[in-house]
Amino acid sequence: MAKTSDVKKEIAKREVKTIPQLIQENVKKLGQALPSHMNPERLVRIAMTTLRLNRELYNCTPESFLGALFQSAQLGLEPNIEGQAYILPFNNKRKIGPNEWRTIKEAQFLIGYKGYAELFYRHEKSMALDMQIVKEKDEFDYALGTEAFIKHRPASGDRGGSIGYYAVATLSNGAKLFKYMSKEECLDHGKKHSKCYDKKSDQFYAYTPWNTNPDAMCLKTVLIQLMKLLPKSIEIQRALAMDETVKAKVDKDMFTVPDEANWQEIEVEGVSNGPESVTKGAKEREPGQEG
Repeated sequence: MAKTSDVKKEIAKREVKTIPQLIQENVKKLGQALPSHMNPERLVRIAMTTLRLNRELYNCTPESFLGALFQSAQLGLEPNIEGQAYILPFNNKRKIGPNEWRTIKEAQFLIGYKGYAELFYRHEKSMALDMQIVKEKDEFDYALGTEAFIKHRPASGDRGGSIGYYAVATLSNGAKLFKYMSKEECLDHGKKHSKCYDKKSDQFYAYTPWNTNPDAMCLKTVLIQLMKLLPKSIEIQRALAMDETVKAKVDKDMFTVPDEANWQEIEVEGVSNGPESVTKGAKEREPGQEG
């Protein structure tokens, strides 16, 4: 006769659901969370593709992956498609006793700069957005103040390394606002505010976008700074709050779910690709093309 403890272990084992199972069980809830321009079936296919492209995500807790997927859904961003958002695996240390910690792999939700660009275009006052990378050999000049301007002529051929980034927003009333940051300013901002930076080693974690594609993350940084000057958007405010978070449960409003990550003890692994360059129809050019 089986021991009671063995039976309980077997029942608990049976009740553990895989990530694909949880996704399929929550298709209806996903549909309710999505904005009108998205459908749950497509998001499910994208989620399965995300798992296939980064097998390390299968080792994350199903609840955290679902939490990241719901955050993406509620913001109307497609994860790992054209760099709008990403679901990345992290090793998160959790305290399970007075002096006992356990490392648990969990999924983190991260918004790419294309995601913030998408949110900008949803604002009723948005008209156009241009983001560019300034290279060493480019002709570049700008000024702030009452006669602010920005001039940029990319060099032909070898343009050299990246030295700065800027974003220009055009609003429906004709106003144009821009923000420029040097590469050093962007990297310093990332070191100060990003959860992907290890202060002990003075480096960004090896497989995070800040390390694999710093240009993309610097563009995201300068775009976020520009958005602070633009008309306020509830969507953007929510995006800023949910960016780079780990949420282990699903709620009708993921904005209210607390971040579960222990960012003092977190480790990153298994991320093979960071955000890539952006194209958004005629509204947005590839960074580096002449404007």
